[in-house]
Amino acid sequence: MRFDKELLDDLTRQAKENPRLRQNLDLRTSPADTSQRMLNALEPETVVPIHRHNTTTETVAVIRGKIKQCMYDNDGNEIETFIAGPGEDCVGFSVPVGVWHRSISLESGTVILESKDGAFTPISKEDILEPQN
Repeated sequence: MRFDKELLDDLTRQAKENPRLRQNLDLRTSPADTSQRMLNALEPETVVPIHRHNTTTETVAVIRGKIKQCMYDNDGNEIETFIAGPGEDCVGFSVPVGVWHRSISLESGTVILESKDGAFTPISKEDILEPQN
């Protein structure tokens, strides 16, 4: 599979049509593949809650567009932010296990490559944080 303009444009079109304003494309090669690898198109108005992953690091590369990446302490206070995308000082990052974070799409057409260890498990209520400020 090639990650070409046609594929990214199609994924972006799907994200724009999705009420959540985001759309992922599963990159696993078989049902036996228990990794998490996906392209994720994020439109600027999509809401990614502050969350954490207690069993995996999350690794992200920004393929197209731009995101603001935010990290938080346990009380929901923002402790770090940076911009990531082609042409920026940062084009990707890893979020360690248990770190509260969220991504904010800054441009229409933003697509990230996202990977995590192990099989998908939905985020529990305990792993979503409401900001304090």
